[in-house]
Amino acid sequence: MNFDPRIEREISEQPYPLLFATISGAHLYGFPSPDSDYDLRGVHILPVREVIGLDAGRETIEVSVVRDGLEIDLVTHDMKKFFGLMLKKNGYVMEQVFSPLVLRTSPEHEELKAIARTCLTRHHSHHYFGFAETQWKLFDKERPRRVKPLLYVYRVLLTGIHLMRSGEVEANLVTLNSEFKSPYISELIARKLSGPEKSTLQDADIEFHQREYLRLKNELEQAHQASQLPEGPVGKAALNDLLIRLRMASIERA
Repeated sequence: MNFDPRIEREISEQPYPLLFATISGAHLYGFPSPDSDYDLRGVHILPVREVIGLDAGRETIEVSVVRDGLEIDLVTHDMKKFFGLMLKKNGYVMEQVFSPLVLRTSPEHEELKAIARTCLTRHHSHHYFGFAETQWKLFDKERPRRVKPLLYVYRVLLTGIHLMRSGEVEANLVTLNSEFKSPYISELIARKLSGPEKSTLQDADIEFHQREYLRLKNELEQAHQASQLPEGPVGKAALNDLLIRLRMASIERA
């Protein structure tokens, strides 16, 4: 897959080797506007001297730049921090691991995906409950109310329901809606993609969307209760082995 050279340049200028780098945000979710920025996420590998020495390396790298008119937001974590997040009910990092919009990959990235599947639990539903509530509050307090935060509400609820039912991480709302078949979601996506002139909602629509929000929250709760996903992650030992192996490999490269 070919990406904008400005994105490639940003990735190539990172100071540490990358285990992987993927695209998140609206481009991953399936409803980027023409002017949407690019959210790049990934995992870097600190050299051993910056892990065990007094001068600690950059556990997290955050970059916000505008390259020739393209806004880019990049965040990467050292693998130890990222692996720790994978052992928590953090759906966001799992979406980064499984994102199909891959800028950089490695054999260990494929290994990480396999381990990540063993770290998914039924309690990841709490991540999606919380995210949906936050996005609904953002949507409901704005005047005029905008399509974008409402799409985020639906995206996280459908991602959570799909995960609880299938054990698979799917963050693209267009793909999700091929399963859920909600015509109003297709309409909202079309409005978001058309640009700012159709990016707000009439007050008459709000009652309907509030009912749908509450209905899907209840559906997520039911999917959580019925989910066959395990209670807790079982991939900690495998993550630990991968971490040690990659850190040792960084010694050999030094």
